[in-house]
Amino acid sequence: MNESAYHEPVLVREVLDYLITTDSGVYVDATLGGGGHSQAVLGRLGPEGRLFGLDRDAEAVAFSSSRLASFGSRAVLARGEFASLDSAAASAGFTHADGILFDLGVSSRQLDSAERGFSYRMEGPLDLRMDDRLPVTAAELVNNLPERGLADLFFQYGEERNSRRIARSVVRSRERGPITTTSGLAEAVRRGGAGPFPEKTLSRVFQALRMKVNDEPGQLAAGLEKAERLLRPGGRLVVISYHSLEDRAVKRFLRGPEHPAPRLAALMPAPPARFRVLTRRAVTPSPEECEQNPRSRSARLRAAEKSA
Repeated sequence: MNESAYHEPVLVREVLDYLITTDSGVYVDATLGGGGHSQAVLGRLGPEGRLFGLDRDAEAVAFSSSRLASFGSRAVLARGEFASLDSAAASAGFTHADGILFDLGVSSRQLDSAERGFSYRMEGPLDLRMDDRLPVTAAELVNNLPERGLADLFFQYGEERNSRRIARSVVRSRERGPITTTSGLAEAVRRGGAGPFPEKTLSRVFQALRMKVNDEPGQLAAGLEKAERLLRPGGRLVVISYHSLEDRAVKRFLRGPEHPAPRLAALMPAPPARFRVLTRRAVTPSPEECEQNPRSRSARLRAAEKSA
């Protein structure tokens, strides 16, 4: 598999500038993907600098292992979820970090692999699991959740205003037979009235299912908390998100409980404020980067430094 199978890493210069405080430090890439950010970090570090990389996707870990092989023992990779970040790092010999990066969302490789079921644009099984060891697929949710449960899911995780109408259409469609493919779900959504922008509606529905299947809000909350424990005082946390739910959750975590956001309380709890925020506003890709890499358009980067 070549490097183009994975997306071009976004905001690379900004990530390096915010993340790295010492070229002999220890850094963590909690979302390896194709290893693009990890390669850039290792390239910036000196010979004593090391990196620990983590990903839920076995294919991503295997690919990145090959891509980063030239760095030898300076790069140690493992398969795991955000909730096991600290224990996985400790098992690999990393008990602290000078910087930790999260690049959230789904990779181009996952989107472009029809057999993974992440995209409504490609015919494939309705799966959406980032880790094939997870017990529940999107098809199981679509076919087993009650109508109200589907509507709540589409609204909470997809911020879809027509969630009730779409859920009703999905239930009617599954009454005629199980919905097991991406195209089957897309047809049910369109039949329910996807509004004037059906592509955006479909994106929101698939996003909601993906977030639920992979417990992305819960994993993000756990991962940020584990990252805070793993960071040295003065260490940097950098997070790139791609939709408003994630971005608001990250912003709330970094700012702490003195800036409450009641609507997000169910998404993740507010921890004690232990960070100095470095990005007054989210950093976004330049027009040139967006032109070269259209999938970077929705990226939002936030960075903070752990207090002493």
